Amino acid sequence: MIYRYTSAALALLLLQGCASDPAPTEQMRLTEQVVEQARTVAAGESVAELSQAEEKLAQAQAAMAAGAYRTARVQAEQAELDARLAEARVLTLRSQAQLTELNRRIGRLRDQLGAMP
Repeated sequence: MIYRYTSAALALLLLQGCASDPAPTEQMRLTEQVVEQARTVAAGESVAELSQAEEKLAQAQAAMAAGAYRTARVQAEQAELDARLAEARVLTLRSQAQLTELNRRIGRLRDQLGAMP
């Protein structure tokens, strides 16, 4: 009798372990939004991380269509992180360019002030 309950409990645990992952629809939606935002921020600029994000998103969409939800979730998460990194890189480069321009202007003003009698 104990053997029967133990076997039933073990079978139930095995079935739970074999259950498929739920479809990562929310993660896919979030990733698509983040990739689109990164595209907008990087408009016209070539950023390797954005290309990687787009490739991983495409892989996630293919995995989702094939029912490989775990793979889809992992690819979507990686695509989201790559897109966020691409956006951060673009914003950092723009900030550095603005800082360089401001430093150039400050230098020019100092030169003008130094040339005054």
